[in-house]
Amino acid sequence: MNVASKIFGPKSKYDKTLPYTYMAKIDVLNGQGEEPVYDYYFADTICGLVEYLDKHDVYSDEVIVAGIYRTREYVLDKTIFTTKNGEWLQRPQLCNTLEAHYKKTLDKFYKGHIDDGECSFDDRDRQGSGPF
Repeated sequence: MNVASKIFGPKSKYDKTLPYTYMAKIDVLNGQGEEPVYDYYFADTICGLVEYLDKHDVYSDEVIVAGIYRTREYVLDKTIFTTKNGEWLQRPQLCNTLEAHYKKTLDKFYKGHIDDGECSFDDRDRQGSGPF
């Protein structure tokens, strides 16, 4: 990371077509409460979030995953980054699957994972965090 990146943050975070961060949330009451009570997990990249969830034994059928933009959150279709058995995909298969989905659908919420052979998020930290 160069000096400008340390001061201003990753360049990709200024691209408003890309999520600012990614979030997963789990209803810890499993729908048994009057309202959901969520634990939240975060990472600056979807691959970082997926790796963190997998490492911490958080299963895909338990979570809602969203891309967070400056003014909204967009719930992502987990079937795009999980196997048919619901297991989390890992890099580089995860990145390739997300980019193939974007090229097929032009759904901007899946944009940038591999653009012209390069990751648009390679300037971001992939470390996950949570639960909060």
